[in-house]
Amino acid sequence: MAEHDFRYSLLNPQHTLTECRALAPGRYQVTGNGGSIQAGDTLLVTLKGSRDLHMRLDVEKVRHLINPPGQWLAVCKGPQFKELAIHNWQVNCDSCGKQLDFEFAVDASLGKAAQAPAAEARIAELGWRNDAGRHLCRTCQEA
Repeated sequence: MAEHDFRYSLLNPQHTLTECRALAPGRYQVTGNGGSIQAGDTLLVTLKGSRDLHMRLDVEKVRHLINPPGQWLAVCKGPQFKELAIHNWQVNCDSCGKQLDFEFAVDASLGKAAQAPAAEARIAELGWRNDAGRHLCRTCQEA
């Protein structure tokens, strides 16, 4: 049960993804090189079109290919998106005025109503807090 990091920020040619595609909502096929992937492992994969968002995929089954050496094909379970959309938003701390420029992913098929909850969840992941409609950065939360 290992975790393998295939985010773009690493750029290691011996440990790369060739392809990651959705088979159905929540099911993905991933092709890559290196890493000794096994069933039960977790893959961290950068979302296409994002500069810092990633998703966590749980490997259900993996097939190691003979040619080219070291290549594998895995079927994984992950977030269920019918239509993935990545948005860039900004929020200001209501106490000190510090600005947070962030990205978040949302299922576009759920419409505009799903954007605000997804954005609030991402803000919370980044350590900010929404206190009765007021956004507070980490520094202001500690004060």
